Amino acid sequence: RGPKKHMKRLAAPKHWMLDKLGGIYAPRPSTGPHKLRECLPLIIILRNRLKYALNGREVVSILMQRLLKVDGKVRTDKTYPAGFMDVITLEKTNEIFRLLYDVKGRFMLHRISPEESKYKLCKVKRQQTGPRGVPYVATHDGRTIRYPDPLVKVDDTVMVDIESGKIMDLIKFDVGNVCMITGGHNIGRVAMLMHREKHPGSSEIIRLRDANGHDFATRKANVFVIGKGNKPLVSLPRSKGIKLTILEERELRTGKKA
Repeated sequence: RGPKKHMKRLAAPKHWMLDKLGGIYAPRPSTGPHKLRECLPLIIILRNRLKYALNGREVVSILMQRLLKVDGKVRTDKTYPAGFMDVITLEKTNEIFRLLYDVKGRFMLHRISPEESKYKLCKVKRQQTGPRGVPYVATHDGRTIRYPDPLVKVDDTVMVDIESGKIMDLIKFDVGNVCMITGGHNIGRVAMLMHREKHPGSSEIIRLRDANGHDFATRKANVFVIGKGNKPLVSLPRSKGIKLTILEERELRTGKKA
């Protein structure tokens, strides 16, 4: 039968925010650096988020003029999966975005400066020796980086120069560093790593505390270190990754109206 080529509208990830009645199908992301449920296809970025295109055909004509870059490379596939920490560049409009999560678990296009667009953070997923004994690490966005610093271990975050693909800096997965949660119920929250609980045979639990002093816990796989101490190396969205209660959100909204 081969790989599936379609995706129904209702089976699409909730955070794409596609309306139920806007057709039967949704764009099925191509295979690529990010997982199907953890990515945002370029067609949704251009049509549904930035509103630069009204329909799929216009998205194709934008991409085929080679106007959009993901991590410094021109991408012409309308269903190319862009994901967490990817840098999206539109030179025509002088806009550069980084894909980050908001506290509701949705991808947001966070506008960044040209200086910040030169690097991205990557979480180290595995570390191995390849053919002829070449050590390498594999990152969360499908990169393979050969001859890394021997201090780099799994779960650490490396700062990668987008142009050369080389590691510029290393952030260890240590207590006291600031993290962003990339999965689970607390997705999008930014908090300080307080404590690691090891559970042999099961997943490690990480205890965190956000800037408002709220404590929460999640699995190790969901934690992405983004800075040393309490200083993140990437700029954060306006909410700064702090999850408000329903009442606090309501107060914010009514305060704006008043």
